[in-house]
Amino acid sequence: MRLYNILFIFIFCCLSCSLSAQGIIGSKIPSVQIKKMDGTPFNTSKFTNNGKPVVIDFWATWCVPCVMELGAIADKYEYWKKETGVKIFIVAVDTVHNTTTVSSFVKNKGWQYEVYLDQDQDLQKAMQVMDTPCTFVVDGTGKIVWMHNSYMEGDEDKVFEELKKITSHK
Repeated sequence: MRLYNILFIFIFCCLSCSLSAQGIIGSKIPSVQIKKMDGTPFNTSKFTNNGKPVVIDFWATWCVPCVMELGAIADKYEYWKKETGVKIFIVAVDTVHNTTTVSSFVKNKGWQYEVYLDQDQDLQKAMQVMDTPCTFVVDGTGKIVWMHNSYMEGDEDKVFEELKKITSHK
């Protein structure tokens, strides 16, 4: 009985995390102050791409599924840009003490993403992110059209499918 209760709580938490962020679908990217890697302030309303789609991915250096997802996307990013024009912004949710870790981590991975820091969790809260990784697809007008929480091998293909959907009519 005890294992059943633990499993129930785990499944409930996973579903509620995913469902809470679903409420932001159809909204614009919230305007929140976060930081660039060099520590300068950045307003998230500037997450734009000249009318082309954007992916915003919340991650952490200690999150194994996050690193797997961003690695899988990195392998396909050049192709995605060619096909859809997408720009990917990754938002690290690591603590203030890990800022240098984030910078070194991204550099060592060779990722070509734009990297930002949400150390106070202001953007996470505004976008109703409860867990990492959490990936949002934003259309060329800045409207959030899709989100996905967690990562399993192949989930990056779902992101690309969503990108193709919003760019195919142009």
